[in-house]
Amino acid sequence: MPFTIDSARNIFPNTLAADAVPATIGRFNQLSAEDQLALIWFAYLEMGKTITVAAPGAANMQFAQGVIEEMLKMSPMEQSQAMCDLANRADTSIARTYATWTPNVKLGFWYRLGELMEEGRMAPIPKGYKLSANANAVLQTIIGLDPGQQITVLRNAVVDMGFDRNKIQNFTKISEPVSPPKEFSQRTQVKIEGIDNSTITNYMNNLNANDFDALIQLFTPDGGLQPPFRRPIVGRENILKFFREECQNLKLIPERGVAEPAEDGFTQIKVTGKCQTPWFGGNVGMNIAWRFLLNPDNKIFFVAIDLLASPKELLNLGR
Repeated sequence: MPFTIDSARNIFPNTLAADAVPATIGRFNQLSAEDQLALIWFAYLEMGKTITVAAPGAANMQFAQGVIEEMLKMSPMEQSQAMCDLANRADTSIARTYATWTPNVKLGFWYRLGELMEEGRMAPIPKGYKLSANANAVLQTIIGLDPGQQITVLRNAVVDMGFDRNKIQNFTKISEPVSPPKEFSQRTQVKIEGIDNSTITNYMNNLNANDFDALIQLFTPDGGLQPPFRRPIVGRENILKFFREECQNLKLIPERGVAEPAEDGFTQIKVTGKCQTPWFGGNVGMNIAWRFLLNPDNKIFFVAIDLLASPKELLNLGR
């Protein structure tokens, strides 16, 4: 076999990913817990002028509601400590519970905390609090990113909080219910300039329809999927779990692509376009490249999803 998952990652090597995102997350993680919490708050206030965050659905909030109610019974000092414990990844009951949530549940939790701060029911960032020089530098970097990169930084900032789940015995992830696939009459079909391949269009259409069972059948049993700035997820079972936990209600908007022959009958295809998330709706689209490697049977052996460095990278389809 000419390709492994590791070698497949190198197709279309000139694709420029938004390296500013992991670099900014790395700088964020070096800040104190207090600065991390304040920076998230200030960033959301600043971003709120141009980006509207969507309210979480009831399905997401039912898992976080118990912790929120527990925190509402605390004193303001205890509430602040609980949030700092999450940022510090401390070993507390709340931080352990938080570790079991999927990203959408965590995002819903912080959204609700922000609402409660504004209502005066949750300890806010103290009046007059000033970020350290390092935290302010990170904030200015975030503000300077494009909206799709901003929401990726802030999403990862809160998703990575909580106790290390690898240290929890009998760890069980808590996920919101999987949305049923859309009825066929409600599905729209994508068109991709330069690409006429049923596997690629079905990938986009099935993901947009939340039809994950049909989507996973497009992959080889030993196939891989690499989300932005993460290691590849290998095997149909693991990829299906990722789709169900992190890809519900996405809207993929592919625009153009290029297909090239590869070794031993494989085909490599690059598609660029946008992705909208249910958390930010249609007002923010992340600039994305999908790099597919299809086997001779037109099955997906590998796909890398890249958050692009700039909007102009949408036009970069070459090797």
